[in-house]
Amino acid sequence: MNILQVIPYFTFSRGGDVNVCYNLSKQLCAKGHEVTILTTTFEYNKEDTDSISNLTMVPIEYKFNLALFIYSPQIRKWLDENIEKFDIIHLHELRSYQNNVIISYAKKYNIPYIVQPHASTPKHVNKSFIKNIYDLAFGNKIMQNATTVIAVSEEEAYYDKKMNAKDVQVVYNGMNLEEYQNLPKKGIFQEQIKSKYLLYLGRLDKLKGINHIIEAFSELPPKYDEYKLVIAGKITNYKEELDKIIKTRNIQDKVIFTDFVKEEDKISIYQDAELFINPVKYMGGVSLTVFEAILSNTPVIVTPESGELIEKIDAGTLVEYGNINQIKEAIINSLENKDTTLTQIRNGQDYIYNNLHWTTVTDNIIELYKKAIKGEEQ
Repeated sequence: MNILQVIPYFTFSRGGDVNVCYNLSKQLCAKGHEVTILTTTFEYNKEDTDSISNLTMVPIEYKFNLALFIYSPQIRKWLDENIEKFDIIHLHELRSYQNNVIISYAKKYNIPYIVQPHASTPKHVNKSFIKNIYDLAFGNKIMQNATTVIAVSEEEAYYDKKMNAKDVQVVYNGMNLEEYQNLPKKGIFQEQIKSKYLLYLGRLDKLKGINHIIEAFSELPPKYDEYKLVIAGKITNYKEELDKIIKTRNIQDKVIFTDFVKEEDKISIYQDAELFINPVKYMGGVSLTVFEAILSNTPVIVTPESGELIEKIDAGTLVEYGNINQIKEAIINSLENKDTTLTQIRNGQDYIYNNLHWTTVTDNIIELYKKAIKGEEQ
């Protein structure tokens, strides 16, 4: 197949959607398919994809960026010259200028397209007014005319169906499990901070529940005074609000911000943590950081919003979003009940290795591509 992947930006610091596009494209190329990633020059680094054989990267110059709505009008010239050669189009993200343009070309040339919103469809968490306006103009049409919509979880699928998508398929994101076959020497990161620690790793954002981790951590009994809290992730303006909470709770010497963590350092940070805590308000039901922690032999505490699979397979402890006391008690119970957390880790690892290898996930998506193409031909 000749496959066009479309994503408005291609920079790993932007998170999961870029990683999904990258790993899916890498696997598709390895399986013999021709893959082109159509993106923009916004924060683009050519070296990020140079290692993938047979992958074509097309970064289109952009005119301006408004809250990641990246205007790149030259995309039309490239599509005029190239669109006819593709068998299938895979749109990453829902709300983008690129999608607005692509769908008209898909219709004109009778090319099926698949949409993967990456858990962005719900409007109840943030920017709901902007999302509503966009969806009225473009988003609903993009979803409804897609041959298939790929949801990252059952929770996201619920919101995709509310937008009247005609076919929604749940495909959990894949993982590069080879990275976890031989874990690094334990203690590398812990030696740097010279303390046991609890961990949050991810974007600094008010929807992530980081403030609740800090509040629960500050209320732990004196028995746990030796522990520190590590907050790993790219620093944003939200840190100022977190700093106020830390100062109010008088735990300035016990909370460490690492800023952006390189891929090669992530496993060590996970592995050395006593617990990984991810009490988010919304994450589409599934968080890969939770699985990464489990593969690093670290127990996890999550809300249902990132623990859909964790709950199903009994791979961690679930807490209610914003319930400080529940988070505190879950921390204490997890630290004290090692046998329980060891069983949970084994449950999680068994599921991940059997279902979430990128090769397996890519095979599932290839089948969706084939059905989409066949459906267009009938």
